[in-house]
Amino acid sequence: MSKLMESQKKTSQPANKISASENDEEEECCANTSCEKTEKQKPSSPKQGDFSDPVYKEIAVANGTINRMNRDELRAKCAELKLDTRGVKDVLRKRLKSYYKKQKLMQSAAANGITDAYFDYICVVDFEATCEENNPPDFLHEIIEFPMVLIDTHTLEIVDSFQEYVKPVLNPQLSEFCVRLTGITQKMVDEAEIFHQVLKRAVSWLQEKELGTKYKYTFLTDGSWDMGKFLHTQCKLSCIRYPQFARKWINIRKSYGNFYKVPRTQTKLICMLENLGMHYDGRPHCGLDDSRNIARIAIHMLKDCCQLRVNECLHSGELRSVPISAPIEGAPAPQTPKKRD
Repeated sequence: MSKLMESQKKTSQPANKISASENDEEEECCANTSCEKTEKQKPSSPKQGDFSDPVYKEIAVANGTINRMNRDELRAKCAELKLDTRGVKDVLRKRLKSYYKKQKLMQSAAANGITDAYFDYICVVDFEATCEENNPPDFLHEIIEFPMVLIDTHTLEIVDSFQEYVKPVLNPQLSEFCVRLTGITQKMVDEAEIFHQVLKRAVSWLQEKELGTKYKYTFLTDGSWDMGKFLHTQCKLSCIRYPQFARKWINIRKSYGNFYKVPRTQTKLICMLENLGMHYDGRPHCGLDDSRNIARIAIHMLKDCCQLRVNECLHSGELRSVPISAPIEGAPAPQTPKKRD
């Protein structure tokens, strides 16, 4: 996703108003899934709300010991346990705590209900869109690159990827700034197909993976704008309904900040990579390269025992947070959205 809009994210609404019929669909979808507080998920502790089990005392003791370690000691302990030794002190500390917690729970009756992953696959999406050096408030971004990177949460590997460029219709001529920023040339988009056709092939790619039918999956983005702004706006411009399968997603910035207990300023892509001891691989603002690097962060978090779960959705055309108490559900099987009246 074009990071030019970083400053605008604080003030801009993530999505525009949509038609009444689409509102009804969206309300029904979110009400039946995880955007509304409908039921409690199964407890992951021996007794819900009861942490008197001795295993939690052992975990607390281990946490206290880890809190007193300096960075060299944390790295040495990670090396001893054959864990990744990269990352800043807070990351190393969280890695060790998560490791010990998981080991203790697995060794006790408290392991009932604990799973390694909520989903079989996580699909990372990071759109690139048309932009100007100084976007006016009413500027309509059109998607010009549609990338997806698929993570197998069991093997913790990137197993496949999808990428197509998209021909913009409203503003078919790319700005010089957009070309410099994204590396996407005018020739690339001129030779591409319009969004609806590209979306059909993206859906076919997801269907070939049996996502939503045989395997449980969800989407993951770097922030709220990919789904809440870019995809929502593009669907309106293309006169198609917003796809049901993309109404919920994991915002990795929120997940990263909550898991490693860091401020929002440390949840930008480059910062997350550096804090985890990694460097950006590829060309910044290339949607596919951005998606791969976001996937590397997600894999690293899964290795650190973070259970990534859906935390955002679209509800009545507006961005909503998904409460942690919401039931854990995968995205529905992908279908090509119908044309809007």
